[in-house]
Amino acid sequence: MTLHHDAPPGHHRLEDVRERLWEAVRAGDEYRASAVVLDAVDSGMDAETALLDVIAVVQARVGAEWAANRLTVAREHAATAIHERVIAALAHHPDHRAAEPGGPRVTVACVDGEWHALPARLLAEVLRLRGWRVDFLGAHVPTPHLVAHLHRTGPRAVALSSTFFSNLPTAHAAVTACQAAGVPVIAGGTAFGPDGRYARALGADAWAPDAREGAAVLERGLTRTGDGAVDQPVDCLPHLADQEYTMVVGNRRQLVKETLARLEDRFPPLRGYTDRQRQRTAEDIAHILDHLAVALYVDDPDAFRRFLTWTADILAARDVPTRSLDPALELLSRQLRDFPRARRTLGSGRDALADHLRASNTPRPGHPV
Repeated sequence: MTLHHDAPPGHHRLEDVRERLWEAVRAGDEYRASAVVLDAVDSGMDAETALLDVIAVVQARVGAEWAANRLTVAREHAATAIHERVIAALAHHPDHRAAEPGGPRVTVACVDGEWHALPARLLAEVLRLRGWRVDFLGAHVPTPHLVAHLHRTGPRAVALSSTFFSNLPTAHAAVTACQAAGVPVIAGGTAFGPDGRYARALGADAWAPDAREGAAVLERGLTRTGDGAVDQPVDCLPHLADQEYTMVVGNRRQLVKETLARLEDRFPPLRGYTDRQRQRTAEDIAHILDHLAVALYVDDPDAFRRFLTWTADILAARDVPTRSLDPALELLSRQLRDFPRARRTLGSGRDALADHLRASNTPRPGHPV
């Protein structure tokens, strides 16, 4: 008997399985976690529900707990590893139907630089359940190797996954290269925006918000109508002609160095930081620059605003002063005074950050606690 959300007994059972899996992964107990999921499948839960409505939901909870600073990075990694092992165990369960020899072939991979492979793995397993022959290439797949694999195997489509917004330029190169090889691309993952806006901007043939919809899109079929020519980024993103993205990326190291040096005058507590704290601050500035650059790449200041408010929440959860963010943004704006789009994006981000901190009852940027 398959469990459905609209059936009250099934709903309670689903919540119970999620909670027991959460307790197991939080305790770091791989064997208990596997037993929870496999027992649920033995009791009638279909494997796709176990993947997407149990494991994926609990994994999202893991991420939320890390963001709230209730799980360390190490425990978050351990929980993710446990989920990967549970998925592997589920893949060998008798209810996990193997693909028929003549089923369509698909490649599932993470873009170069993307280490969060679990969302792609979930899609791969769902597609296998639905009869596809899946080549799952895992995390951090260099584009030339991905394309070589496509030439060798000739899949019907390739599914590209990325979680980090900062990976979008790399994802764009991968999309273009796959299409030039004659293979249509479906994009997925939070990097592409909540509504897939960046997948469309970068020319992907389709986008899906989750594994279930991704499988449905692939089942309906993708077609690549282009002539196989390799487009340059400026062809579909004409704003790149102003070279602001290229200049920010090319001067990243110097921008970080100058901002860190000048930040001592704007944020005096920095003078008392240890070498490790200063290194972390430099990494934070670099992270800000990476997201600014990609916001310039896709010409979307709203993406930068979302990143800054998210960063403020992450810092606040870790008791790190958020009031250092605004001086850093101001210093970057001064250094980028000859780049109008960059300055507008930074200004918009500063306004959004001030509003967010005010709404969160956090001291405004630049004001002492």
